[in-house]
Amino acid sequence: MWMRKISLLFCSLILVIMTACSSGSDGDAKTVEPGKAEEAVNAPAEATNEQPTNESSSEEELTGTPEMEFDMGGRTIKWVSWYDESIQEDNPDNIKRKRNLEELMKKHNFKMEYVIVDFGEYQDKVTASLVAGEPIGDIIRVARPWMIPTLVNQGLFAPVDEYTKNEKVFIQQYTNEYSQYEGRGYGFRTGINGASSGIFYNRTLMNQLGMKPLQEYVNEDNWNWDTFIQVAKEANKDSNNDGKLDIWGLASASLLVPAMASNEANLVILDKQGLEDPKTLEVLNFLSRLATESVGRPPEGGDWTEPGQFFRQGNTLMVAGSDYEMENFKQDMPDYDIGFLPFPKGPSASSYHSHNTIPNYLTIPSAVEHPERLVYIYEKINDIDSIYDYPKQSTLETLFSNEDDIQNAKLAGESIKVIDTESGYPSMPYYEFIGEIMEGIPVSTVVEKYKGPFQAAIDAVWKK
Repeated sequence: MWMRKISLLFCSLILVIMTACSSGSDGDAKTVEPGKAEEAVNAPAEATNEQPTNESSSEEELTGTPEMEFDMGGRTIKWVSWYDESIQEDNPDNIKRKRNLEELMKKHNFKMEYVIVDFGEYQDKVTASLVAGEPIGDIIRVARPWMIPTLVNQGLFAPVDEYTKNEKVFIQQYTNEYSQYEGRGYGFRTGINGASSGIFYNRTLMNQLGMKPLQEYVNEDNWNWDTFIQVAKEANKDSNNDGKLDIWGLASASLLVPAMASNEANLVILDKQGLEDPKTLEVLNFLSRLATESVGRPPEGGDWTEPGQFFRQGNTLMVAGSDYEMENFKQDMPDYDIGFLPFPKGPSASSYHSHNTIPNYLTIPSAVEHPERLVYIYEKINDIDSIYDYPKQSTLETLFSNEDDIQNAKLAGESIKVIDTESGYPSMPYYEFIGEIMEGIPVSTVVEKYKGPFQAAIDAVWKK
C-alpha cells in the first residue's frame, strides 16, 4: 500500500514540477517552474556579435553587462519550451519587459518565435535534435536529469556561467548549482526560484482544539521536527470517545523529499549514494519515527490526492504542500481559515528550505553560434526596475491574505533544495526503499540493503 501511494504521489509531484513551476520548482498541476505568469517573464532573445568585455568591475557585474553592438541580419530566434513563454502584458513589470524586447529586436535586427512542444514528446524531440546536430531551437528549456551528465558530457550544450553575473536578473543558484557540471554552469533563469513548499494548516481547527498558535513556533524560531511531531500528536483526538481517532494532526507521514530538503540532505551526493550521510540518516530516522509512532493519519486506499482530500474534510490539522495549492484550498474550504508555515527545520539545517526534484532552466545548444549574445538579450529584456518589493510578491499576496502566511511563504521560497530521486536515476529502487522505511523496518537495515543498488543506479548514469 505504501509503495503504491508513494509512487503515485511522486509521479504527481513530477508532473507538478514539470508543468507549473517555477518556480519554479523541483520536482515539481503546477509548480515552481513553468506555466506561471512570472515564468513567462523569462522571455528569450537572440544576438550576434561581441562578447562582453572581461574588464567589467564588480559594480558592473551587479548592474549588468555593458551594451553590445551587433546586427542579427533579420534572423528569427526560436525559444522552445513545453508551455508558452511569450511575454504577457499582464502587469507593469511584464509591460516593461515587452517594451525592452521590442526595442532589442529593432536595435539588433531579429525576430522572436516561441515554439511550444507537447510535454509528452518534449524530451525525446529535444534530445534527438541535439544529437543530430540540428537543435530544435536557439534557447531551449530543459530539465536537469535530461541533460546532466549524459548530454552535457557529449558537449551538446554551451556553458553560460561567464555571461550570467548580473544578480539583478539571473538567479545564481540555477546557473552555479542546479545546472553545474564539472565546474561550469549550463542553465540560466530569472524570476522566481520556484514554488514555496511547506505546511498548510487549518487555523479554524487549531483554535477549536485550543492549541498554541502554530505561528508562534516560527516566531520563536522553534519550528523543527520535534515541535512538528508534538503538534501533530496533540491534534490526534478521539472527539466522540468511541475509541477511534476522528481528528488527526497530519494528513500523511510520507514526507521524504521535503524532509530531505529541510535537513540539507540528498540521496545522491555528486556521483555517490548519500544514504549513509549523517544528514540523510537523520531524515530517515525522522520518517521512521513518524511511521512507528503513528503520527500521521493512516491511508484509506486512495491515490496520491488522498492527503489533500483528508485535509479538505476539515478534521486534519496539517498537510504538506506548495504555495500554489492555496488557491484550491480556499475554493474547496470556504468555511475554514487556512494558514501556511515553512516545512519544519531539520537538526542539521541552518534555515528553512523548499524542495524541487526536477529543476529546469533555459539552455543554449553548443551548435548555436554566439551564446553570449543570446544570454545578453535575455538579460536586457529582464533588466528592469520592478514595482514589487520581491519577485513573487504579487503571487503570494494573491494567494494569501494573512501577512504571516505571506512572510512564511516568502521565507520558505528563499532557498530551494534539489533532491535527487529516480527521476534522474531510472534504475534506483526509490519506491521500494521508501516503502520499507514507512513500514517501520529499522533504518540501519534498510540502508544496508539499498546502498549498493542506489550506487549501481548512480554509476549507470555516470558511466562508472
